[in-house]
Amino acid sequence: MLSLRTFHVFFIVVSILLSLGVAAWGIQQYLLHSSRQGLAMAVIFSVSGFLLSAYAARYFGKLRRLE
Repeated sequence: MLSLRTFHVFFIVVSILLSLGVAAWGIQQYLLHSSRQGLAMAVIFSVSGFLLSAYAARYFGKLRRLE
């Protein structure tokens, strides 16, 4: 059984990868079809991936201090 910490770390990493994947897909849609929605999606999910990465760094730092 996974601990809550392990699940949380796994969930953060998967969320970051999903955000970056959707951002890449949005960029591709913008480049192929000049889609404003694709560009907006790329920007939103890039910011989301950045914020999740900042959260992960803060969370991992907190985990190191607790252990």
